[in-house]
Amino acid sequence: MNAQLVESLFQVIMSLSPDERTLLEQKLFANIPYPSNSELIQLAQSGGCFYFLNDEPDIYTLEDGELI
Repeated sequence: MNAQLVESLFQVIMSLSPDERTLLEQKLFANIPYPSNSELIQLAQSGGCFYFLNDEPDIYTLEDGELI
């Protein structure tokens, strides 16, 4: 890793005006695609953040509530 180069780049970026920083951000992040809905769903399913729901009791049925 070239820490000196990183530090130099950081110093240059910090010396930019707000408009120049905005332009730099646009250039850096312009080609990064947003994830599709299916990619987000896959991430949510495989990420593990909803695994706790597997231990929750099934207290609702299709007969509960009003139809939408």
